Amino acid sequence: MKITPGGVVAAEWTKFSSLRSTWITTGTSVVVLIAFGMIASASSAGDGMSAVDLALSGSTLAALAVGVLGVLLGAGEYTTGMIRATLAAVPRRLPVLWSKSLVAGLAGLVAMTAGAFAAFALGSAVLNDDVGGLSLGDDGVLRALFGAGLYLGLIAVLGVALGMLVRASAGAIAILAGLLLIVPGLALLLPHSISEAVTPYLPSNAGSAVMALTPGDSTLAPWTGLAVFAGYVVIVLAAAAYRLKKTDA
Repeated sequence: MKITPGGVVAAEWTKFSSLRSTWITTGTSVVVLIAFGMIASASSAGDGMSAVDLALSGSTLAALAVGVLGVLLGAGEYTTGMIRATLAAVPRRLPVLWSKSLVAGLAGLVAMTAGAFAAFALGSAVLNDDVGGLSLGDDGVLRALFGAGLYLGLIAVLGVALGMLVRASAGAIAILAGLLLIVPGLALLLPHSISEAVTPYLPSNAGSAVMALTPGDSTLAPWTGLAVFAGYVVIVLAAAAYRLKKTDA
């Protein structure tokens, strides 16, 4: 029986949708984004942050959660040994990586875009009086909310790539957390001139630029930043594809 690309995608969707852990992780990502957005909106006095910035203030933790979702999809079968059966059914191998990435990316995109809009709506409802309200029609608002979904969806793809590259959930999650949480902090310890030049191009800083209502002097332009982050994702995907094609499962 010939395995079609659509069949591989359908199989990966079945795996994704049948696992309780994927739904729990997806739900956690959305809840974290909304909850932190509401808390920040209700308690912050502004400090130069807009209503959109406050609503999306949970994006860092949500990114980690949605990245874990991708890791589970990418590395889970290596943990259980099911990857051998999968690759026996799809001997060309690479369609497995592309399908896992597509499923995780679309799931992350849809869930986190919905979460971003919900965080903005609910955050606006409890917004501190010291912060000016915004509507969806204001400049940059829709771009920031849809951009949040795109960025977080790409993080899910990055999780898949890391999972299939490292082939161990714990190791891939550690690398993901390092990239998103630790590396930006370490960059601040560099000499100021170097830190100022490097920091905007770090993965999480570049990708999150698309969510900023007003780009800062030390950040990349919104779509430029997202493109830079997408480049990182492509590089890790290429490394995962090479290992998948050239080494044994």
